[in-house]
Parts: sequence; structure tokens; C-alpha cells
Amino acid sequence: MAKTNQLIVKGISISTFKIANESYISLMDVARNKNADEPKDVVKNWMHSPTPIKYWCLLERLNNSNFKGVEFVSFPFFDKICLA
Repeated sequence: MAKTNQLIVKGISISTFKIANESYISLMDVARNKNADEPKDVVKNWMHSPTPIKYWCLLERLNNSNFKGVEFVSFPFFDKICLA
């Protein structure tokens, strides 16, 4: 079971989780600051932008020796960072 804590950032309560010594934050809590009624729309829009895909690609390149950047070529906003 994950241990849950609350973090207050600029007056906003954000849930934090710790699982197997790895820390996570709740994107829904962060998104709720932008749109309290439909925070899922904020996350959905963010996930459809190039930024998180490029970030994920970079993290995989740095931390996964089996990462195959060529698989990212199918994204319309493909960035050469995935192949470097």
C-alpha cells in the first residue's frame, strides 16, 4: 500500500505517494488548480502536447539501456532527442 501525504504549494493541497522508495505526486491535484470542475481535461490536454512525450523520451534514454527511440518516430511531433 502506498503511503500518502499532503504537500501544500501556493495554498494548494497536493497528494504525494511513496511506493518502494519512489516518490510521486498527484497530477490530478495539480490540474485541479487550473480547472476545479474538470481536472481530467487539463491532464488530457497536457498529455496530448509534445512536451511530456519529449520528456518521457529523454527520461527513457537516460535510464533505460533497452530503450528504442526509433519507436517514437510515429509521433507527429517526433524530436530527434529520442534517437540521440
